[in-house]
Amino acid sequence: MQEVRKIGWPAAAAIGVGTLLLGLLIGLNWGSVAYTVADTLGFCEGRVGRAPLSVCHRDELDFEDLNRIYQELALNFDGALDREQLLEGAKRGMVEAVGDQWTHFMTRAEATDYRRALSGDIGFGVGVEIGRRGGAIVVLRVIDGNPAQRAGLSTGDVIIAVDGKEVGEMSASEAADLVRGPNGSEVTLTVRRDEREREVTMRREKINNPSVLLTYDGNVAIIRVTRFDRETGELMSGAINDARKNNVVGVVLDLRGNGGGYVDSAQEVLGLWLDNQHVMTERTQFRTLELRSAARRVQMDGLKTVVLIDGGTASAAEIVAGALRHYNKATILGEESYGKGSVQRMVDLPRGELLVVTMARWLLPDGTNLSEQGLEPDEVVEMTLEDLAALRDPQLAAGVKLIRR
Repeated sequence: MQEVRKIGWPAAAAIGVGTLLLGLLIGLNWGSVAYTVADTLGFCEGRVGRAPLSVCHRDELDFEDLNRIYQELALNFDGALDREQLLEGAKRGMVEAVGDQWTHFMTRAEATDYRRALSGDIGFGVGVEIGRRGGAIVVLRVIDGNPAQRAGLSTGDVIIAVDGKEVGEMSASEAADLVRGPNGSEVTLTVRRDEREREVTMRREKINNPSVLLTYDGNVAIIRVTRFDRETGELMSGAINDARKNNVVGVVLDLRGNGGGYVDSAQEVLGLWLDNQHVMTERTQFRTLELRSAARRVQMDGLKTVVLIDGGTASAAEIVAGALRHYNKATILGEESYGKGSVQRMVDLPRGELLVVTMARWLLPDGTNLSEQGLEPDEVVEMTLEDLAALRDPQLAAGVKLIRR
């Protein structure tokens, strides 16, 4: 008879405790253990060209010096320390030290605003689009049915200050942040028109600002795309359907002031001209990826296209303009674009914080990267402050004329 031996409590306890200790060691050193296993199996060898494995990144920072600074502050600083604020500052400082203007750390509140802007929900404001022209912050468009229109603001108005704070040296986005605020709160803009300054006080409201706007100049459709959000592809498709029903001879695609958005939204829009064509190449430290336009969505056959760009046209908007020109689907008019040849990834962090990090560089189909220089138009047409003040749009006029030629 085979002897069956039972494991009594001491042996079972030893196994249980041993397993527990092993689990604890692995838990405390998971990064090192995972790296060792992955490296042994060959997953981390020659990472170039392979999909990135997070376990292959064993680099860790030594925070002993940082903790030493905190301890000295706690012991010596004559005042109260806000630990959360110090931690936030440390995170922000580390990200800024990368030295890349597109890589950002965002607090929960900043992350919320950022996501809203990408989705088209810009929060509460007065209903103006602003940009830098001739060294000044200028109203580029007044959105119908919003406080700015009711207050008599007009395209071409120069914004001098917001609530008494001068904005002349700010970027357009910084000035826009001052204009936005809580629903129902008041904001006062100091504006200049015809060499006369005045103050305009408005109450902020929820702004209705779709990413695609369709208008007509006779038999020419004018489609303005302000950003590439989740709705842009379908809104563009609907606009083109409407334009074709009105028997237009061509479309002016206005991408001026469009700072970009989602790359996949740009791919959807390009699919209205290009059927599954190579529209950009994305290069990371691990791989090179060829991105294509959406398939089986072409609606622009037989219609001429002119694309308008300026110094505010960036990122996904540059991809669209560059790809359409590469395939001879459009002529580009206006001024040199911004030149943003990188792709950012949004990484959700604990506490609702967000890391926006540059994770790739993108190239146009001809291999051009726009990081050093923006997209050059086929025909340069400038827009001056005098044009804006006089409500003239020579760039749009040139685009419509070219469609009818």
